[in-house]
Amino acid sequence: MTMATTQVEGTPADGLARVRALLAAGGKPPIGETLGFALVEVELGRVVFEGTPGRHVYNPLGIVHGGYAATLLDSACGIATASRLAAGESFTTLEIKVAYHRAMTEHTGPVRAEGIVKSMGRRVAYADAKLTDSSGKLLASATSTLLVMAA
Repeated sequence: MTMATTQVEGTPADGLARVRALLAAGGKPPIGETLGFALVEVELGRVVFEGTPGRHVYNPLGIVHGGYAATLLDSACGIATASRLAAGESFTTLEIKVAYHRAMTEHTGPVRAEGIVKSMGRRVAYADAKLTDSSGKLLASATSTLLVMAA
């Protein structure tokens, strides 16, 4: 199943229906299988991914690679935006700015990436995301600009 081709009752589904279908199917996009994270909450313009960083995502310095946080944040911004799309629309990330606030290790435990659409135009969307640990400490944050286009 891909987000672009999901249909509900034979007609192309809108973005929220496609994101809900992903959640119902287990919430793991292919990158989530690789890095060990999944979609766990969905509402219009807001999503949450959860994962637990471990040694499988360490960089050579012995801490979680920044790409792990960036991937969760990009996924949260992107899928929050996807939840606002009309049937027949898709998106791509134009840019993402990530700020790293705290290092992660295998001892960090579960993390949550919450993405929220801040502005949605006909062609451009803006979204923010934050990555927090189980006690709510901010680990990383992002702002993203996304291009809305025909699927």
